[in-house]
Parts: sequence; structure tokens; C-alpha cells
Amino acid sequence: MSVWAIGDIQGCYQAFRKLLEKIKFNPNVDKLWIAGDLVNRGEGSLETLEYLYSIRESVTIILGNHDITLIAAYYGVKKSNPTIDPILNSPHAETLIHWLRNQKFLHVDYQLGYCMAHAGISPEFDLGMALRYSKRIEERLQRHDVKAWLKQMFKHGADRFDAKASSIDMDRYIVSSFTRMRFCYDNHRLDFAQKGKPTDTLREKGLKPWFECQKRHSIDLKIVFGHWSTLGFYHDDKVLSLDTGCLWGGDLTAARIDTKEVKIVSLECEGVV
Repeated sequence: MSVWAIGDIQGCYQAFRKLLEKIKFNPNVDKLWIAGDLVNRGEGSLETLEYLYSIRESVTIILGNHDITLIAAYYGVKKSNPTIDPILNSPHAETLIHWLRNQKFLHVDYQLGYCMAHAGISPEFDLGMALRYSKRIEERLQRHDVKAWLKQMFKHGADRFDAKASSIDMDRYIVSSFTRMRFCYDNHRLDFAQKGKPTDTLREKGLKPWFECQKRHSIDLKIVFGHWSTLGFYHDDKVLSLDTGCLWGGDLTAARIDTKEVKIVSLECEGVV
């Protein structure tokens, strides 16, 4: 059995299936981790969801910001677009959206020594806090009043963690940190506006990647994440970044994580945007 982690697919179905062929993925024996953003912008968003649903027993999925947007569009909270219209118009839309609503914001595997979140884990959270808060928003997403909750989540997000904040503000911070985080300041305030790659100029202004943030809570597991195509592939002893910009004409990248040394396999993509 092999365990492979793959970065943001964003509806690039053909590239995704070619990458699975390249790594010889067999859903009968192998396991697949997907770091979120399954859909949106790519021309095969419906096909991507349908395939992943068909092999759901072999797949661990983390929700990304584009997946949350799809769910919100299903409930009329966000506008649809031509790449997710086929999902919303599918006779299986209810089944697929219900399935997505039951996916995680954080996955932990102590045996492998890895955890996975779409944008990473807030520098404010140790692993116990991250598990507790991810469970909190997973439960919110599964409740009957999910439409009203989603409306609140798409209002201006909180960029600082405050344990005394209102329930809604706390939820906004948790959702934003798990799905939209890239940069932070040394005081752990998150910056959601900057989307480029880390540079010395940004560091001089106090903006660092979240995993370089001063006094970040230590996480004993290596964190797999996506969301940051301009960062691209990055690997050290603490994190593994796998969004390599397939949608933008970059690569789609898989990492085998059940071996002593991480094995990286990439597939060049044509891009659709």
C-alpha cells in the first residue's frame, strides 16, 4: 500500500487522472490525501468530484476555500460560475454537496507523522487546539442551519485569534486560517491580502510565511498544505507545500508520504486560466 498526498486540483480533471496513472495509484490498495480546492476554475470540476466520490473509501479530503465557496453557491450564498454550474445542475448535486459538507478541515495521522490542512495551521494553535477548532467548524458545516452560518463566514474575516471573541468571529478566524492563510506578522496577525511568493522585501516589512512566524506553536507532525501556488513546492522538516499551480500552467504534484524519504512526482499541466 502507498499513501500519496496531492495539492490543489481545482477542477483540472485530466491532469489529475494522468498524475494518478503516473504514480500507479490503485484505489483498491493505495490511499490518497487531497489538500483541498478540489474544484473551481478548472473545466473538469464535476468530473473531479464524481471520481473522488466513487473512490471515497480510499481518499482523505480536506476542504479548501474553493470547496467552501461551492457549498455556499449550492445554498445560494455565493454566485455560481461556469466551472461549477455543472456540479450544481447535476442530478447528483445533493449527494456530492452532502458528501463535501462531511469532509474535514484538518486530518491527522500519528502513525505516518503527518497532518494536513488546506492553508496550514495558524501559528496561534498547537495541535490540540487545531484539532478542537477544526472539529468545531466541521460540526457547524454539517448543521441544518448551514446556510445562515455560511452567510456569516463570507463577511469580513478576523485576522487575529481572540479566545474571547464572539462565536461568529471565532468561527470566521478558524475558517479563514485553515483555508485562506499565507502570511503573518510576528504578533501572529494574519494578512489575507498578500498572495505573492515570500520575498526579502516582504520579510523586511514584517510579513513572513505562516510557518516562519516567530514563536509559532510547535506541531510535532509535518504539515501538508496547498493553497499557495506562488510559493509552489516547498519541503522542510516541518511542512510540505504541494500547490504547484496546475491551474496556472504549472504542475500538479503528488508526494508519497508513507516512506522514509518523501518521493515527489509532478505532472506538467496546460493550465486553464
